[in-house]
Amino acid sequence: MADHFGEFTPPARVLLGPGPSMVHPRVLRAMSSRLLGHLDPAFLRLMDEVQDMLRDVFRTRNRFTIAVSGTGSAGMEAALVNVIEPGDRVIVGVNGVFGARMAAIVERCGGSLIRLEAPWGRIVDADAIAQALARSSPVKAVALVQAETSTGAHQPLEEVGLLCRRHSALFIVDAVTSLGGMPVEVDSWGIDACYSGTQKCLSCPPGLAPLTLSDRAMEAMRRRTAPCQSWYLDLALVADYWAQSKRSYHHTAPISMLYALREGLRLVLEEGLPARFERHRLNSSALMAGLGALGLTPFAEEGHRLTTLHCVTLPAHVQDAPVRAELLQEFGIEIGGGLGVLQGKAWRIGLMGESSTRANVLSLLGALDKIFLRHQWITRPGTALQAASRVYFEHGQQIPA
Repeated sequence: MADHFGEFTPPARVLLGPGPSMVHPRVLRAMSSRLLGHLDPAFLRLMDEVQDMLRDVFRTRNRFTIAVSGTGSAGMEAALVNVIEPGDRVIVGVNGVFGARMAAIVERCGGSLIRLEAPWGRIVDADAIAQALARSSPVKAVALVQAETSTGAHQPLEEVGLLCRRHSALFIVDAVTSLGGMPVEVDSWGIDACYSGTQKCLSCPPGLAPLTLSDRAMEAMRRRTAPCQSWYLDLALVADYWAQSKRSYHHTAPISMLYALREGLRLVLEEGLPARFERHRLNSSALMAGLGALGLTPFAEEGHRLTTLHCVTLPAHVQDAPVRAELLQEFGIEIGGGLGVLQGKAWRIGLMGESSTRANVLSLLGALDKIFLRHQWITRPGTALQAASRVYFEHGQQIPA
């Protein structure tokens, strides 16, 4: 019966959606390494190395810096359920799908949710947060999404961190679509809990959620009057497994995924964070120039747009799903559609980690040029490619003929 199914061979794809991103061959090789037990001394040393490298990428000295066994949403839930107790007032900035998800978790914790709304595509204004903090004191925590994957909006954080310190509130940040592709300064921005996912700018398969907690957040956990509502994500228990002095069994770690994360972090640090951020900025500029030449417009407000995830609205004559299907079937390129109110009206294009290359930008724009010309949505071939090539040329990068 098993022979009926045969071996699965994934088709070749260029992953330029909102995640997962492309994975470096070194990461795939690391995943295929032989297994160790999750309490084997060699594996425990690997865990220590992962912690050290995560601290470098998060830009923190936090002792509690780990990889949660689960995707980015597990990181979100872990960051919230461990510090929020019934009745705690929590301000959540909601300007897209993932802010709304944080708000839903706060309510499930029994927290007193203060939902601070901003229009999709815009940031949550620091003045509005300051007013909410003053009006609702005492506030246990403020939670924001730095990189809102549903809209492409880039939320400033530094001023909010100062506000939280002033009002003795914890600062919780979603960095799922930013860590490793854009600056995330946990210590200098006063962030108390920050989580991400491995499948975006860190360019590993999905399955782990990097997470770091400040001493203030750890103290809030210790002062709980009721147990954390989640046993699996109870960080007080998980901490004993990651702590060098204890290594108490909690759950069987995803060993191969931690191999992958270690190698992915090595790649990030070999490139260097400043060079990596600049690569994302340049490829983002070229992509947006090309998309603009095709009549696609950025959804997020000017001055607050991500360089890792690009949300663009479609002209009325451009059909969302059929074009994405053409890209996938004819060119092997995946991009994402809109979420929520943007469904059918926008595309979400990720240039994250290994996916953020000049070759990928030009391949996508070349494919869109051909599709748009075929449908007579543009009249001149090479429209998008020429616009992107000018950006690269201005930055001293020659485009081969």
